Amino acid sequence: MDCTPLTIPDVVLLKPRRFEDDRGWFQETWNAKTLKGAGLDIAFVQDNQSLSRRAGTVRGLHLQAAPFAQAKLVRVVAGAIVDVAVDLRRGSPTFGRWTAAELSAENGAQLFVPRGFAHGFCTLTDHTEVCYKVDGFYDKASERGIRYDDPDLAIDWGFSGPIALSEKDKILPFFKDLGPVDF
Repeated sequence: MDCTPLTIPDVVLLKPRRFEDDRGWFQETWNAKTLKGAGLDIAFVQDNQSLSRRAGTVRGLHLQAAPFAQAKLVRVVAGAIVDVAVDLRRGSPTFGRWTAAELSAENGAQLFVPRGFAHGFCTLTDHTEVCYKVDGFYDKASERGIRYDDPDLAIDWGFSGPIALSEKDKILPFFKDLGPVDF
């Protein structure tokens, strides 16, 4: 598996090897031993999956505070997304910056988002399915978020058409109003 740090080095793009023949392909999406060798020693506890019916659906930016902070491993099983991680680790040299990667069913790439980051994605195609593993259980009281269109972050979501948001995501605070978050 190829592991490539993005512009924020703790966010890592994983490209599993695909083994193809006339039937199609096979890939190993997670192997604890292999990834531990690459510095990713994670014990995942929950798998999540979402379906977004139309291109331009934004989910995020979401995070959970301590003691329920979560690292995530995100992949697309149908369609394509721009996957975004925003560094919220106070004292980090990349605090308040974002990085992104395009993930698709076709490219098979995955994004590892460590604890201390807000995470979100924008679908680039209709009927996009996203699967992700997390290393902490969901806890509603620990849930936080940031508006996807925050002008201070100026995230390029890779989509120019109308955006679909949940009612919850429409009222998230701006980055400057989030306040300190413990991870």
